This record gives sequence, C-alpha cells and structure tokens, in this order.
Amino acid sequence: MRASLAKRLSGSLNWRAVRRLLGATTLFGLSASLAHAVPSYARQTGAECAACHVGGFGPQLTPYGIKFKIGGYTDSDGKDGKLPLSAMLVANATRTSKNVADGDKVEHFDNNNNVAMQEASVFLAGRLADNIGTFIQSTYSGVERKWALDQVDLRYARSLQLGGKETTVGLSLNSNPTLTDPFNTLGQWRFPYTTSDFNTGFGPSPLVESLGGSVAGANAYAFFDNSIYAELGLYNTPSKTALNMVNAGDAGKFKGVGTYWRLAYFKDMKRDNFSVGLIGFNADVQPDRADLGTANKYRDIGVDASYQFLGNRQHIVTLNTSYIKEWQKLNYTFGRLGEADNLKNSLNQFRLAASYHYNQTWGLTAGIFDTRGSADSTVYEKSLNGRPTTSGYMLQADVTPWGKESSWLAPYANVRLGVQYTGYSKYMGGTSYTDGDGNERRAKDNNTLMLFLWTSI
Repeated sequence: MRASLAKRLSGSLNWRAVRRLLGATTLFGLSASLAHAVPSYARQTGAECAACHVGGFGPQLTPYGIKFKIGGYTDSDGKDGKLPLSAMLVANATRTSKNVADGDKVEHFDNNNNVAMQEASVFLAGRLADNIGTFIQSTYSGVERKWALDQVDLRYARSLQLGGKETTVGLSLNSNPTLTDPFNTLGQWRFPYTTSDFNTGFGPSPLVESLGGSVAGANAYAFFDNSIYAELGLYNTPSKTALNMVNAGDAGKFKGVGTYWRLAYFKDMKRDNFSVGLIGFNADVQPDRADLGTANKYRDIGVDASYQFLGNRQHIVTLNTSYIKEWQKLNYTFGRLGEADNLKNSLNQFRLAASYHYNQTWGLTAGIFDTRGSADSTVYEKSLNGRPTTSGYMLQADVTPWGKESSWLAPYANVRLGVQYTGYSKYMGGTSYTDGDGNERRAKDNNTLMLFLWTSI
C-alpha cells in the first residue's frame, strides 16, 4: 500500500507545521507509489500484457500502452462479454539496517523485520462504452488496516482528423494530477513502482505529487499526430464528508481551483522511442477548514524525459528522469500561525531511473533520488540543519515467471517476484537527523532491504 505523506514525514518534520502546510494528505499517498498492470485490459484487447508493459507484467508502458491509455482504455478485440474487473495482491518482507525508534514504528508492527500483506486491490478497469473507459482502484492496506478509494480515472476519448493529422482528444475525471499522465516519469507512475510501507521514504514532495485521492479534477487532453501531448486540468478539494466516505486524507480546502498543465513531445521509432516534457501545478491551500481566508500558495514546475529501446523485445532498456521545483509562499503557516521560519520556501526534487529487461522475464532497475530545499528549522524540526535534504539510491532485481502470452493461465495469472534495496546518503538534512524518540540517527541506518511478491488477475 502506498504509505501516506503524513506517515512518511511524521518522524522527520514538525508535524503540526506540516499539517498546517498541507493538511493531512491522502491515506494512501505517493511516497511509495505503486503502479499497475491490469489484466482486464489484456483480456479486453486480446493482446498479451507484454504488448502494453515492459517486462511482461509491470507498470512501464510501451508505445502501444501509452496510446491505449490516451485512447481512454477503450481499445478492444471486438468481442463482447469482457468484464472490466481485476484484482491485485502485494506482500513483502522488510528489514532496515537498524531498528527504527519507537516513535517512528508502524502501529501493529515491530521495530524491524516485518512481513506484511501490504495491499489488496480491486479494479474497475476497462471499456464501459465505445468511447468511455476507466481505471478505478479500491485498496485495503494490511499495514494501515484500512481501505480507501485511492485511484479514479474515468475517461471519454475519441479520434479525429486535425489539419490532416490523426488526433485523439479526451476528457478525464480523476482523483490525482499525475494519475492521468501516460509516461513513466512523474509521481504516480515512476520508479519505484512498489516499495515497502516500512521504508522511511524519500523526503518531502512537491504538492503536485502529494495529493493522490484527496482532490477531484477534470482534465481535457489531446494527442496530435502521435507526437504532441497536451493536457489541462482543474482541481478542487471535496468536502470533508466526501473524503471520509472513501477514507481519503484532507489536504485542506483550495482557495479557488488548482490548475494542472502538461506538455510533452513523444517520438515512436518502432525499435525505440523517447519523450520530453513540461509539467506545472498551481494551488492556494487553506489547511484549516475551520479557519478559511488565508492560504498557502504552491507553484510547481518541472521537466521530464524518457528513452526506451525495445528492439525485438528480447533486450529492453529504459531511462526515465524528472526535475520539479516548487515555490511556496506560506501566508497561513508563517504569517498567521508563526509555525515556519520563512514566508517563502522552495523545494527541488530530482529523480533518475534506468532499467534492463531480458526476454520479458528478468529485470534490473537502478534509480537515484535527491530532494533539497530551503532551510526552515521550524517546519523541518528534526533536521539537524533545518533542511529537508534527502538523497540516495535504489536497486531492484525481479523475475516475472507469469505475465506473457505463453504463461500459464495467461492473461489471468500474473506474478512478479523481486528484491529491492534502498540506500541513503542523506536524510532530512544530512548524514544524521533526529529520530522519533529524540535521538540522533544516521541516514544510512534507514537502508532498507525488501523482498516482494506482486500478483494480479
């Protein structure tokens, strides 16, 4: 299950200040985003999972998968009787280099060496009508011991000719700004595609990547000549009653609406492909619904790029990277509450990942993460230098024995087994920080080894 941003930051920041900054974010936020390959899509199209996904079964999209998503999840083999239903289970075993402090321990679990059924999900995913398709996920967390309606993407899409070029236009009603993105470079869909809820996380995130499930948006998009992708979305926060109904966290109330925009260029050369893009998000957030009027302002802008070598599908190499900068003006947290050192702060997030897959079965992935920002010892209370600096690397090896056309019970049986290691060079400011018990802890004490089983039907 995706660990919440609240959980991810609570051991490292002044949580009262963070709550005032962002409100309590979603129950299942993006600190450890888990992306999905949904077998109901394979049954709908009659294509094997590997047609859409790198590695046989998994989240990375091929050009066909990108176009399937942009097309509203509606492509099919023309045969009736396909139910747009799938299910998924993820279990893992996690060990950190040093036992976590009692103040940072996950409720119901030990300070170290934990085994969990991390999440069990059901999906309504597939074609509902000629031009309408959906990706909706409801998840029970075996770690949080709660369920949530954590992903909603309902689409209308159609193809037309624009200037003599094939163009797909669409509308998405969704619950997360980066959920709609067709590339593997942004929050919801980038590596790591799964990580442990017992992992300490990757430091603070820009607002655009911290809102999963706590907002509702309407996005219009277009894909021109199979090359230029443009998207514009308007977001608002549902009522507290609506959020409670689906067990979503409360990010506070937007003052006006949040605006999301995306522009990318994609080139498919058959044997390989690449994309370059821009992303932006603006929102004014009133953290306390009982004290409206003054809002914190967030302005995010980023760049991203990807490259994918497919060849004859025996050897596949991918590269994905992104950089997002956030400007914060804390009118409420600093000006009204005095719970920040600065009126203006900034946050910078960089990610890079490279993967290799052999014969749609064996995979190796390496990634680096780096988050930096303004010094603010009140907001980042447990940072020894007042900064949020968090950096390190991730290594993953996995095998997908079932998830290809020739697999047993394809496309119903999909299984991935893997081992993942996360190493920290800095955490919340430097090589050391203050843990949940008030003691100094080294960043490398959080190094995490995880074994996981990921299956879906």
